[in-house]
Amino acid sequence: QVQVEESGGGLVHTGESLRLACTFSGLTFDDYAMGWFRQAPGKEREAVSYIDRVGTIRRYPEFVKGRFTIAKHNANNTLSLQMDSLKPEDTAMYYCAAVRANNNGQYFTSSRDYTFWGQGTQVTVSS
Repeated sequence: QVQVEESGGGLVHTGESLRLACTFSGLTFDDYAMGWFRQAPGKEREAVSYIDRVGTIRRYPEFVKGRFTIAKHNANNTLSLQMDSLKPEDTAMYYCAAVRANNNGQYFTSSRDYTFWGQGTQVTVSS
C-alpha cells in the first residue's frame, strides 16, 4: 500500500520562502517520476514543477521559474519543493504526485498522468 506524507506548508509574507516535502512509502521510489501541483479556490489544478525518476531533468512553468526548485532525494524517498520569493498569487493548496516512469529523463506534465497523490498542504502568502 502506497502512502504519501506531505509537510511544510504555512503562512508567510511576500518575498519569504517555504520548503515543502513529501515522503513516499510502499513503492520503489527510484522508478517514479514526480511533480508538484497547486490549486487555488475557484481555479483549476495547475502544475508547478516536474522531475524525472533519477532527479536530473526538471521543468517549471514560466510563472515559477527561477523561484521554485524541485528535488528528488532517492536515498530517503523524499520529494521536495523549495519556494523562494513567494507572491500572494502563489497562495494555494499544494500537492505532490508520483507516476511510474519507464525511462530516465521521462517526465509528465498532466495531472491525469499521475497515480499517487499527497493529501495536500496549504500555502498562504500575505501581501
